[in-house]
Amino acid sequence: MNDLVNYIKVNNIGSYKKNVKLSDVTSYKVGGVSRIFVWPKNTDKLILLLKKLKEDNINYKVLGLGSNVIFSDKQYDGVIIKLDCFNDIKIDDTVVTAGAGVSLVKLSYKMQKEGLTGLEFASGIPGSVGGAVFMNAGAYKSDMGYVVSKIKVLNPELEIQTLYNKDLKYKYRTSYLKDNPDYICLEATLFLKRGNKDEIKELMEKRRKKRLDTQPLEYPSAGSVFRNPEGDFAGRLIEDCGLKGYTIGGAKVSEKHANFIVNANKATASDVKNLIDYVHDKVKQNTGVDLKIEQEFVNWE
Repeated sequence: MNDLVNYIKVNNIGSYKKNVKLSDVTSYKVGGVSRIFVWPKNTDKLILLLKKLKEDNINYKVLGLGSNVIFSDKQYDGVIIKLDCFNDIKIDDTVVTAGAGVSLVKLSYKMQKEGLTGLEFASGIPGSVGGAVFMNAGAYKSDMGYVVSKIKVLNPELEIQTLYNKDLKYKYRTSYLKDNPDYICLEATLFLKRGNKDEIKELMEKRRKKRLDTQPLEYPSAGSVFRNPEGDFAGRLIEDCGLKGYTIGGAKVSEKHANFIVNANKATASDVKNLIDYVHDKVKQNTGVDLKIEQEFVNWE
């Protein structure tokens, strides 16, 4: 990695940090150590970095805000790329373009202040724009597929390309990018509508209070663990299997919301994964429903 660090310095790629605890940058607060984190300054620097990583056959992972990723307890022998510098927001009437590193929560509240409606569903989703586009994040019967007009990506050939909504193949909690992770989202253009600032704010506040009442936000978690099966709720199935409060190590099925697994007592990544697997298998055994996991597992090979 010394050669890579020198390359980053010589080419002014951006800031970097060695031996970063992944538990410090993921919402579950679990995971091992990554040998190096890099924050590229812009797209040109990102391309330079990726060329070097590909040439030297170095593993890498583009990480948003770490709210939907579970790293193993092992060392990540590669590079974590953070697009925090991709944080521009441009507003042209009802068309909004936001960089991949923009916080989705902050963007939704900014839209409220601008009197733009359509992104209220995102006010409680603690991810980045890039991560939300990748997984088609959503809530309250809406998701990114409803508001994304187009995105700018870096394709596997390291060329800048525009993908439109129809290209992204949005479905419930998935997208073309999720099936093709070599494409890196750089920015997203959203089509919103004019709305009443006070009404938007009231709706967002109502939903914030509901989240506080119904979700275990006092513990580290990654939100809903499983996708809701068609016509049902994963939380109901888990609760009906008597799994509320079930623990493995420091990981626990929330007693407030059964589709949340929380880091209740210094859980390891293995605790979390083992509990997710146990809940999945128990629900399938008892109900026949094969729950689909929303979260992404990294470095478990």
